[in-house]
Amino acid sequence: MNKKLAAALSGGAVLVLALSGCSSSSGNNDKLNSWAKQVCDAVQPQIKKIATANVAIQKEASDDSAPEDVQKADTKGFKDISDAYKVMATAIEKAGPPDVDDGKKKQKDAVKELNDLSASYADLGKQSDALDTKDQAKFADGLSGVAEQLGKLSQSGTDALKKLEEGDVGKAMATQASCKAASAAPSATKG
Repeated sequence: MNKKLAAALSGGAVLVLALSGCSSSSGNNDKLNSWAKQVCDAVQPQIKKIATANVAIQKEASDDSAPEDVQKADTKGFKDISDAYKVMATAIEKAGPPDVDDGKKKQKDAVKELNDLSASYADLGKQSDALDTKDQAKFADGLSGVAEQLGKLSQSGTDALKKLEEGDVGKAMATQASCKAASAAPSATKG
């Protein structure tokens, strides 16, 4: 049952890499490059925070830890992830739309998606915190439900973020040192 949670977290690491600017060539749009730098600089610490939280949750989930320790790690980790997605949404909102066709829609969709992810992880944290750690069987059942929701969340995709990074935006982000560092951020390993 803890392995189910750990597996779901491994899938969640994919969400972290959505804003890591993986394209290669650079554009010559100074306005877009400035936007990309602002976003990448704000997002990079949050990607590290999410990766660290995923690793901490996964470690407790795969170490046959006591229910109280698993619950504490899950609650804190999900809160940290929720907070990080909220900061990312705010950073993209504050940066304004990227200087590309349909930039306003891409920005709006990405902000909505990040806020939705933040709310979903906050909800997982509340569910985890409400689990009964005194009854091993009830805790296992509850944790299994959390893992199932986490799995769905991990697979829900990051379509708006992918659309935000298409074309020139992705190229501009790929030239930013902070986005390059974000793509190299540690991810949760399978355990």
